[in-house]
Amino acid sequence: MSKILIIAGDFVEDYELMVPYQALLMLGHDVHVVCPGKQAGDIIKTAIHDFEGFQTYTEKVGHNFVLNQNFLDFHPDDYDALVIPGGRAPEYIRLDDKVIHTVKYFMNNNLPVASICHGPQVLLAADVIKGRTCTAYISLKPDIIAAGGKWIEPDKNADNTVVDGNLVTAPAWPAHPAWLREFSKLL
Repeated sequence: MSKILIIAGDFVEDYELMVPYQALLMLGHDVHVVCPGKQAGDIIKTAIHDFEGFQTYTEKVGHNFVLNQNFLDFHPDDYDALVIPGGRAPEYIRLDDKVIHTVKYFMNNNLPVASICHGPQVLLAADVIKGRTCTAYISLKPDIIAAGGKWIEPDKNADNTVVDGNLVTAPAWPAHPAWLREFSKLL
């Protein structure tokens, strides 16, 4: 089975961390979750985003998630695939040089990368979107287009998934079944 790295941070979207983490473990993969500035055993706080009929999602406090790998100790070449969940974490983890180096490593080596919701903010910061077809939370549309990516609109339920080579993207957690199925095919 594959060794998978998930890069997260405080206020990562709860479902977009918990569901892939547990599903990939259930399939027999070795899954490590890291966060810039934190070590194995440290906790990150999650947020639950919901779609309740407003112009954007609502946010509620989520669960505590215990990290199982030290950020300073992981090496990208020890892993077969990368997952970047959404929520608010991508807006600041993308400022970390090691996060950017890691994303470039996976994309440049054509290794499987799954990113969902606001996770593509990290892909944008790593400058790996140009010429790629993807989707994300709707507010990232102008950024993806400006970066030279081909934008695919989320469907009305935000449950569609886009595959472009080694990259699997989705607009939000309702897409988990298709997103994880397509990522699993790449693994």
